[in-house]
Formats: sequence, C-alpha cells, structure tokens
Amino acid sequence: MKTFKHITIIIVLFLSFNLTGQVTDSQSEIQLITNTLMDYIDGTGNGEPERLKKAFHPDFNLYTVKEDNTLWVRSGEQYVGNVKEGHKSDRIGRIVAIDYENNAATAKVEIVMPGRGVYTDYFLLLKYEGSWKIVHKSYTKKTS
Repeated sequence: MKTFKHITIIIVLFLSFNLTGQVTDSQSEIQLITNTLMDYIDGTGNGEPERLKKAFHPDFNLYTVKEDNTLWVRSGEQYVGNVKEGHKSDRIGRIVAIDYENNAATAKVEIVMPGRGVYTDYFLLLKYEGSWKIVHKSYTKKTS
C-alpha cells in the first residue's frame, strides 16, 4: 500500500511539473510575440525604422480597403520607408489580443492617432529562425 501511495505522489508531482512547464513556455511565447508587436508600436511611434524592420518579415505587405471600396496593398518596404529616424508621432498603440499555436500567431492592435482616428491592425506572425516576425498586416479605421 505504501508503494502505491509513493507512486501516486510521484505521478502527481511529475504531472504538475509538466503542466507548469507548458504554462511557462506559453507565457514566454506570448512575451516574445509581445516584444515583436512592441517593436512595431514603438518603432512607428518613436521614428525607429530599424526597430520596425526587426518586427517585419522583409517581404510582408499591408492591406486595407480604401474609401472607394477598393483594396489597397502596400509593400512593407514602402511602409518602413515612411518612418523617418527620430521623427516621433503622437500615435498611441496597445495590444488587444494575441493567439498562437506552435509557430503561427495572430494579434490585434489598436492605434489611436489623435485628430485622425482609431485604427485596428490585424497581424499574422510566424516564428522561424528563432524569432517571431510579422508576415501580414490588415487594418481598418474605426468609424463612429
């Protein structure tokens, strides 16, 4: 009977350590994704194009629907090129949601641009070569 108790305790301890490891891994992946999103938010807000480049895959594109209901696609290169070194903007960004599985993630970010409105960005991120990169951005402006 004592042996059964000892084995049961060992199994319970082993399972609890394994679950803790999964939670820790999950938290660290969320933090890494957050870091990438903050490179985007702070890079655009503080005029840091190199930080912005760090967040994006070199071939990423941005997509939105213009007022005339047509699709507008811009290259990431064009987007980053519009961010001037040291030119701070008054935009305020916040991460609304992050969801990930293995090496793929989605994220939602809100950007408040006083006098211009509130934009909602949707990102697709992939983890490759050891880091998370934004590979796609779709965005819209809130109406109201």
